[in-house]
Amino acid sequence: MLHRYQGLLYALCRRYSRRGASIDDLLQEAAIALWKARELILPMPAVQQAAMVWKIARNAVIDTLRKTRDSESLPVEYDRQSDDRTLLNELHEQINLLDEPDLTIVRMQLEGYSYEEIGLHVGMTEKNISVRLVRIKEKLRKNINI
Repeated sequence: MLHRYQGLLYALCRRYSRRGASIDDLLQEAAIALWKARELILPMPAVQQAAMVWKIARNAVIDTLRKTRDSESLPVEYDRQSDDRTLLNELHEQINLLDEPDLTIVRMQLEGYSYEEIGLHVGMTEKNISVRLVRIKEKLRKNINI
């Protein structure tokens, strides 16, 4: 089974390896998870088998990344509250730099208005507000480097 899906597993692990773990470590964890689930996977038809291999391997990779992220130690002088305040201040600065109607959309969303209420206020549909917020969040992430 591992041989049959080696390309799929390698692509998956390569995709997630950029987040801190090596490809070999992720492949090993995925292989262990697949070994444990082999009795469930092997009787399945090929299409379902590939989907299940992907799902189990991806979950194993994500679990591994969570464990390694949680075990990384922070510097002794690390001040989480100060770091959070700095990040929050930077976020507010970036929000204030948004053009209209994006600024209004973000502020209303932060105040708890529904997409329908925001849409009525700025003259857009709920779906358009939803799409716009996704794009605004991505823009803010890039500007803050999160």
